[in-house]
Amino acid sequence: MAKKTRNKKQETRNRKRAVKVHTEEILCAGFGGQGIMFMGKLLAEAGLDAGKFVTWMPSYGAEVRGGTAYSMAKISDNQIASPVVTNPDILIVMNKPSLVKYEEKLKAGGILISNKSLIDAPSKRRDAKVLNIPMTEIASKIGDIRASNMVAIGALAKRSKMLSMKNIVAALKNMLKGKEGLLLVNKKALEKGYKI
Repeated sequence: MAKKTRNKKQETRNRKRAVKVHTEEILCAGFGGQGIMFMGKLLAEAGLDAGKFVTWMPSYGAEVRGGTAYSMAKISDNQIASPVVTNPDILIVMNKPSLVKYEEKLKAGGILISNKSLIDAPSKRRDAKVLNIPMTEIASKIGDIRASNMVAIGALAKRSKMLSMKNIVAALKNMLKGKEGLLLVNKKALEKGYKI
């Protein structure tokens, strides 16, 4: 009987080890006025919609239009000890200064989503998946240049292990309640980004 109990305990331990806990750390950076804080908050809201543990940490200080801004989001299957993102799995950069500042922090094998419309230099990272998307140009064609951040989020949704487009759209609807025109433009931008 003792042998059977020992085997069951071992099986339980093996099963626990086999369950992989996923965590995705995301850093969004760009000029103030590009919707960087909104991106981080949207990702956190989408994580909540997906039933995950989340943290969101905005950087307040120089977020005046034209200054630099960043926000961090963590989405996990497990509780999160710290909201700080030092080596993101996914890095979204909306302008060149942000690429220069944060590019090296991206984890090896991570995803770099950059705004080709405002970044003329290619990424130096050869150990990451790089998506250089003309976000500002796409948003302009949709009819609102401010939706370039949603093009980036759409591209992220396609590649995220933690968030689906369904979660992101649900969070967007919640955050833009009563602003139907803005919601439609942002949804279009999300869909364009997802197709890339």
